[in-house]
Amino acid sequence: MRDFQVPGRSEVYASNGLCATSHPLAAKVAIETLEAGGNAVDAAIAGAVLLGICEPQMTGIGGDCFVLLKPAHEERILGLNGSGRAAAASSAAEMRARGLNAIPLRGADAVTTPGAIDAFCRLSDDWGKLGIDRVLAPAIRYADEGVPVAPRVAFDWAEDSKDLIGDARKFYLLDGQVPKAGQVFRAQGQAEVLRRIAAKGRAGFYEGEVAEDMVTSLQSMGGQHTMADFATTACTYSEPISGPYKGIDLVEHPPNGQGATAILMLNILSHFDLMAMDPFGTQRAHIEAEAAKLAYDARNRFIAEASPRIEHMLAPETAARLAALIDPKRAMPSAAPLTEAVHKDTIYITVVDRDRMAVSLIYSIFWGFGAGIASRKFGINFQNRGAGFTLLEGHPNELGGGKRPMHTIIPGMLRKNGKVIMPFGVMGGAYQPCGHARFVSNMVDYGLDPQSAIDAPRCFSGPEGLMVENGYAPQVRAELAAMGHEVKLSPDPIGGAQSILIDDTGVLIGASDPRKDGCALGY
Repeated sequence: MRDFQVPGRSEVYASNGLCATSHPLAAKVAIETLEAGGNAVDAAIAGAVLLGICEPQMTGIGGDCFVLLKPAHEERILGLNGSGRAAAASSAAEMRARGLNAIPLRGADAVTTPGAIDAFCRLSDDWGKLGIDRVLAPAIRYADEGVPVAPRVAFDWAEDSKDLIGDARKFYLLDGQVPKAGQVFRAQGQAEVLRRIAAKGRAGFYEGEVAEDMVTSLQSMGGQHTMADFATTACTYSEPISGPYKGIDLVEHPPNGQGATAILMLNILSHFDLMAMDPFGTQRAHIEAEAAKLAYDARNRFIAEASPRIEHMLAPETAARLAALIDPKRAMPSAAPLTEAVHKDTIYITVVDRDRMAVSLIYSIFWGFGAGIASRKFGINFQNRGAGFTLLEGHPNELGGGKRPMHTIIPGMLRKNGKVIMPFGVMGGAYQPCGHARFVSNMVDYGLDPQSAIDAPRCFSGPEGLMVENGYAPQVRAELAAMGHEVKLSPDPIGGAQSILIDDTGVLIGASDPRKDGCALGY
């Protein structure tokens, strides 16, 4: 139980339905959708699409999504891969011939086809109750009328807006200036696109005038995209992967997402007595940082759309060999840096309804404002997921026409004794697998409730060094530096998380990260 005499936030308890996400308007719309007779799929789509208006620097209809879904009245989990593909004409050899050794972060070269809308339409058709027209109505309304910019959104917008170019500056700045907290952002072009999707389903987006706007805009900036690339965009159902950790199963979406990295991290950490360590002390931070280096190095080698060595990556013997490489008193060098890009910007939403259908959904345009470009007529901001490919010849994740890149966004679920007990997600790009592992360890090893596990300080050993939030004591930072870590205070909060615990009595308990503007709401 938290100390009610110090600042903090309580978990949210509800019986009939609950949503946790990074913006309160999206949580409100999700609950209203449930109250109107919708299920968790309807509510998650309604909230997610609205988040593209509330947090346009993080996500939007020009992006991708991944979903884990537990149907009502059963315990199986299925995955849906809503990530788009490289244009059919894309070629790593052609880019290497241009003298490139990495795909540019911004511009048309980085744009893969948006996969999220196809996934939302498919989810609605296969699992929803209300229909895509009803589900999109709140986002259409708010896109037309506008949404006041929230404080954390304003903070991110100011940082990310410098990469907006061309028409994107017209659609995502207010009179040429970065919007401040409280100013109203409208996206009336996107409202029109959503109306067409509501009327025609996926064809309203991937065919006709909307697709023509996207294709001609990309081609004018040097893109190789065609109408056929958009028309053939299709999500795919997938079989989740999982791994045990001290009586809990961590369930992740399979590659091309990086969820296997989180499972490997927990497998490595299981070889250490974390329970004997201070949860926010030097030794735990060190062991976690070393496990992350090893797990992320494996990710860099193996994860792609086709990952033939994924079973090797998740094998207990692999984790045991890697754990043996960790020196409890000394930091090892970081993993070799990727040429493909990883970053921190995404949204996550989870919903559980009265029938205990559970949705874990993550939705992103990758870097802040994606590729930094937008379609000319409707202002659709394109993701830059193509920068997640490598140009290294022969690598499983090498760019190729029609391929999906390695993805950073990963929805999660926890299962105990065969029963789903929690959908959850940790935003933060490259941090996400480490965030999943830390969240699980906070609860399993240290007995923290979900809200406390989310609130707790974070650190992450990445390309910039060991980034540490200011919740860590100066002494801990000094001791980590003495062990050989390149310690830096993180200039931004590290990630953001949301979760819903389905407790033994069936009550829903929501937790939401104070690092974001959002909340958990139930009814």
